[in-house]
Amino acid sequence: MTAVANKPSRAKSPSTGSVGSRKGLWLIETVVVILCLLWIVPTVGLFITSLRPQGESNSNGWWNFFANPTQITIDNYTEVLTTGAIPFGNAFVNSIAVAVPGTIIPILIAAFAAYVFTFMEFKGRDLLFIIIVGLLVVPNQVSFVPLSIIFQQLGLNGQFATVWLAHAGFGMPLAVYLLRNYMATLPKSVVESASIDGASHWKTFWTLILPMSTPALASFAIFQFLWVWNDLLVALIFLGQGDNAVLTIAMTQQLGTRGENWHLVTAGAFISMLLPLIVFFSLQRFFVRGLTAGSVKG
Repeated sequence: MTAVANKPSRAKSPSTGSVGSRKGLWLIETVVVILCLLWIVPTVGLFITSLRPQGESNSNGWWNFFANPTQITIDNYTEVLTTGAIPFGNAFVNSIAVAVPGTIIPILIAAFAAYVFTFMEFKGRDLLFIIIVGLLVVPNQVSFVPLSIIFQQLGLNGQFATVWLAHAGFGMPLAVYLLRNYMATLPKSVVESASIDGASHWKTFWTLILPMSTPALASFAIFQFLWVWNDLLVALIFLGQGDNAVLTIAMTQQLGTRGENWHLVTAGAFISMLLPLIVFFSLQRFFVRGLTAGSVKG
């Protein structure tokens, strides 16, 4: 009788645990959704403000738009793209001219370095890798003065090449670290087999290792592109406010001395967000894979 009496209680325990786990999962999902909505609210407010006339955006908050949703205009975008001390149309092109090479150059150089540190043996390899990674703790600001002097001596000040070289140097330690850790997880038998078949390191790198390292390359590309695209300090120092000014510099000029041009700043900010969002969502499937590779050895 005791065994029979205990059977119902044993049958109910998995169901009770399953109900509890479902409730816990529902609570977690609810919290995540709320946090995502709160994170999106500023972006929604930015977009709504960019569509409101100047008088409305300066006199009341963006949430008043829902009381009178008919007061919308695209004049803010037209004005910010074509007028001003630095038109956003020109600045957008300049930002692309800075961000694309500023992302590709360090990726290529770091990929070569990561291959060498992973698959080639030479004296002092580990020490050199530690030194390169150690540069991550050095502030970028300490190099501005010597770099400015060097670029001035070479006659490069105010040109895109100065920003490319600066961002390539600043992003190199992190790129080498991420790519080397990822390549260390790749099977070395692939490189050994290619070597037996007579393939050179150059051919092995381009035909085997580089395609296999796509997740790590994409994850660093996201980091580097967003860093270069959103950078103000490096662009302001090495490019200035001339014809080669980028979006971040144009944004600071658009606000005005008294902060009266919020309708234009929000329109410009939304324009500057479009390309980074496209880059992130197109490469996000590689993001986690590239960052977590090499962190756990099994």
